[in-house]
Amino acid sequence: MTTITDIAKALGITPSTVSRALAGNPRVKEETRLAVKKKAEELGYEQNVVASNLRKGQSRIVGIVVPRIHREFFSNVIGGAESVLNKAGYNVLICQTLESLDAEIKALKTLKNYRVAAVLLSHAINAKNGNHVKEILGSTPLIQFDRVFPDLPGAKIVGANCEGAYKATMHLIQSGYKRIGTLAGYMTSQAYVERLAGYRMALEASGMPFDNSIVYYNTIVRETGYEAAKKAIEAGCDALYSCGAFSALGAVDAFREKGFKGADDFGIVATSNEGFTGLMSPSLSTLNQHPFEMGEAAARAFLEGRTDTQVIPMELIIRQSSNKNNKWLK
Repeated sequence: MTTITDIAKALGITPSTVSRALAGNPRVKEETRLAVKKKAEELGYEQNVVASNLRKGQSRIVGIVVPRIHREFFSNVIGGAESVLNKAGYNVLICQTLESLDAEIKALKTLKNYRVAAVLLSHAINAKNGNHVKEILGSTPLIQFDRVFPDLPGAKIVGANCEGAYKATMHLIQSGYKRIGTLAGYMTSQAYVERLAGYRMALEASGMPFDNSIVYYNTIVRETGYEAAKKAIEAGCDALYSCGAFSALGAVDAFREKGFKGADDFGIVATSNEGFTGLMSPSLSTLNQHPFEMGEAAARAFLEGRTDTQVIPMELIIRQSSNKNNKWLK
């Protein structure tokens, strides 16, 4: 790998002069700057960004940490953030935790070592609190989104979780469903706590009892959604509000296995309008969390130095899975 010292030896000048020339320092004559640039290209020199960041104590890179990159929700958040940051002259460095606390800690340490300008973070489900974040990032600006810990400093961009769950559950109630369970997430996450609260508020506002026996906790993937939905059917439920689209996908597997043919048999609405929800059969009624806008808001919060909490509304999209008199299967 070609170094600044190699360029300096080739031109008979000092490494510090080469460094200043590459940085465009006006103290270096234009003739020398052009000669250094030409020689750097000839020798295949590439700047060591990490070393440069260490010297400066900062960078034009923003770290983004998400639980799962392949989830459309998180990939859209990243896209929204990147669209704003790139225009402002920043690049992004993306890390995924796969819901592991250890991986989240490793990612934060890596980003800190890179001297990133800020960290945009959605916590792994196994993170019970934010103590590790404070210890690792120190003064590095932090912007949390979707899954947040309220006691951590910095801006927080969240979905209208309680309002959205209330809206989804109320839609099921008004559609005529009588025993509505829920595929709830992990109660260590504020987002899932708020969704459960919205579900409960809708039931109580309609004079329906809240029955904890048909609240199925820790269901955020297809497999656990399938197992929970089988239990809900056995418990006499005729509808489910799901905290996420992937657990709802598992629930539909259980419906098919049971022989249900339409929303007259069983209804379901899920948070998160993943791409597959409109393509599957039955198409899945969902809450659109507007993740691209959430990413844009997180990036702007960093650029504007904000520390407030911004709530992104959720939009109810009604499809076959909760539309009665519409058969899923012929």
